[in-house]
Amino acid sequence: MPFTNFESRHFTAAEQDAINAAMLAVETALSPKLANLSPEERSQYGIINEQNKLLVNKVKDYRSTQPNLSSPDVDWEEFNNDYNSRALIESLIQRLESLTDGLKSSKILHDRDNYKASLDDYDFSKYKAGTNAPGFQTKVNEMKQFFNRTGTGKSSSETEKTDPAK
Repeated sequence: MPFTNFESRHFTAAEQDAINAAMLAVETALSPKLANLSPEERSQYGIINEQNKLLVNKVKDYRSTQPNLSSPDVDWEEFNNDYNSRALIESLIQRLESLTDGLKSSKILHDRDNYKASLDDYDFSKYKAGTNAPGFQTKVNEMKQFFNRTGTGKSSSETEKTDPAK
């Protein structure tokens, strides 16, 4: 994939509106189901690890196949509702994380395009300043602050390898 000018991957106004409307719909649908735990509560309740998930799955299997072996003290309807909600939420998280990864990668490429174009503009401005074209020396002087001249900074090849957005 070419990494200069991220081609036709820009959003039209209609696409931006559709995406924002879809995000609002998702946020609205999820809002009443979300919990907001404090850091202390997250630590206290934690998450069940893979071993404990296997235990939950085994209990669910026994409940489904041999309900006579299940505890009468457990609200099994609530257990099934929690189990189904957890499965849905886990699936949604995986899908959202996949979208997040793709969006982050796209943003990196757009950031890179902006950064490379900015370097090209800076080089052009230095050239024009060298010809004493009006206004360019001021522009170059203002842009110089973004470049390390002490010799302790990254080389230009190292700079291009890093994420310019950070």
